[in-house]
Formats: sequence, C-alpha cells, structure tokens
Amino acid sequence: MERVRLGRSSLEVTRLGLGTAPLGGLFEPVSDSDAEATIATAWSHGVRFFDTAPLYGFGLAEQRLGAFLRKQPRDNYVLSTKVGRLLRPDVGAPREDPHYKGTPPLRPRFDYSYDGVMRSVEESLVRLGLDRIDILLVHDPDDHYDEAVAGAFRALQRLRDDGSIKAIGAGMNQSEMLARFADAAPVDCFLLAGRYTLLDQGALTTLFPICTRKNIAILLGGIYNSGILANPHGQAKFNYEDADASLVARARALDALCKQHGIALKAAAIQFCLAHPAVTIGLQGARTAQEAADNIAMAHAPIPAAWWRPRRATPRIDAHAPLPGEAR
Repeated sequence: MERVRLGRSSLEVTRLGLGTAPLGGLFEPVSDSDAEATIATAWSHGVRFFDTAPLYGFGLAEQRLGAFLRKQPRDNYVLSTKVGRLLRPDVGAPREDPHYKGTPPLRPRFDYSYDGVMRSVEESLVRLGLDRIDILLVHDPDDHYDEAVAGAFRALQRLRDDGSIKAIGAGMNQSEMLARFADAAPVDCFLLAGRYTLLDQGALTTLFPICTRKNIAILLGGIYNSGILANPHGQAKFNYEDADASLVARARALDALCKQHGIALKAAAIQFCLAHPAVTIGLQGARTAQEAADNIAMAHAPIPAAWWRPRRATPRIDAHAPLPGEAR
C-alpha cells in the first residue's frame, strides 16, 4: 500500500487507515474475535495506520487494537489515539449508552487540562499494552477551546519535544475550530470527521487551504458520513444520528447516478476524498473482516477518469454541483 509523509512530521503512513470506533461497539456490539479478525484483515491488506480513542467503546477499542498490535513489530505501523476524556466509573449512568453497545461500566469525563492529558496518555498506554503512541490528538474540544490551548496542547507539545510521541493535533467533527487551532498551536495533523464527503464539503473553504499552506496533514474520517454513503437504503445514519429525509434523498440520488455508470457509491465516496491534495489518510471504520476488506477494495476499484471531470456531457461527482433536479 502506498506510503506518504505525515505533514511536517518524521512519520510515514499508509494512505488508508483503520478507524476503530465500530470495534468499540458503535451502534451495535462487536465480539473480541470479530474485532481481532477485522484488524487482522486490514493488516493483511497492507494497512499500517490505526486510529483509536478512549471514547470508542469506553476503552474497548484501545484494548482490542492493542491486543493485535502487540503481536506485530512496533516499527511496522503508526498508531494514533486521543486525549480529553478520562474514563471513570459512573454508577448513575444508564446501563446502555445511546451510541456504544456492549461496553464496560465506565463513562468518559471531559478533561483538557495539562495534568488530565498526562493521565489520559498513561491510561491509554495501559489499555493498549504498548510502550509508545505515535500521534496524540485532542478529541472534540468543541466547548473547551481555551482549556485545550492552555492545557492539552501544552502537554502534547512537551511529549513531542521529549520524543515520547512524533506528532500532535486534534480530532473533531467540525472544521472551524481546527482552523483556529492551526494558528494557535504547533500541530502536525488534524483528524477531520464527516466534513469533507460527497454530502458535505464544509472544510473546503477555510481549513484545507490553511493546512495546505502550513503542511498540516489531514486524516479524513467519517467518509461515509456514519453510514449513509455506505448504504442509503437502510436505516441510514448521518453524523451518528438518523439521517433526515433530504439527506437520504441526496444519498440515494448519488447512488442511482453511480449505478447508472457501474460505479459503487462507496468507491466514489472514498476515492473522492482521497483525491484532494490536502488529504493524507483516508480512515475507514469497520466492524467485521468483510467490511474491512470491502472498504479497501472500494478504495482501489476502477473509476473512469471522465467521471471526475466537470463536463456537462459527462456524469461526474462535483463537490459544488447540485444533484439532478436540485436547485443550486
């Protein structure tokens, strides 16, 4: 699999990565054996970048990913996890979380302080069972900008300066605050989820130009917008919630357009994202070995070059064009 440099860091990464939120039981529970088979399949297809977080399954994803990676040569892969949430027992929490299923009796607590981040890193290393992490990302600091700048990024910069980690950044479902962090903190990369897809190009105007100019790598997650671009005909999800009717209609129109020309919607979705020069890694989540293999196949499926060209007579995916029958 193709490898590229991660922004201005010293890391080399594969163009495709495995995101592990589904392996933490996102929307439905996943067994340990299915999680292991999923990671093993991604590995067998050449994936060597793996992203996780304490939030994903309240520690489950980190534990499952670490159980597999401990068996591999440590210098053969790049691992990222996140800070900003500490996992603690919560006797008052509902037995089942609205998003993560089959999880341990822990719940995340926001903590973007310097000391909280240092504790988070130590606890992640224990769950992973590894001696180091390559990339640390400040996770979802939407309502904690000042604390993230004063505390979390200061801690991450110290860890990078002393050689404990190789790269730092933030992971969010919005692009506006990431653009602010690009000026406020010495970041190497951002994980952007769901804001540059066939259905949403919110990152194009501000974030991508800034990152291109500053050589900040984009790790792109949420390529299928929580599932609607993988299958818009079932119980479609968008941004982790049930998709509204207008989004479902858009996704189904895209799917129909793809089918007319023998192209899978998932192939168009992933290859559209990877085609942008600001995008370094396409992160694809999977909960089964078959999903992992299918996602990787979609990233390499043949798509006629003419499909992408903005010609009136040629069907194409155009980020700025309306769908058939839709007003601009």
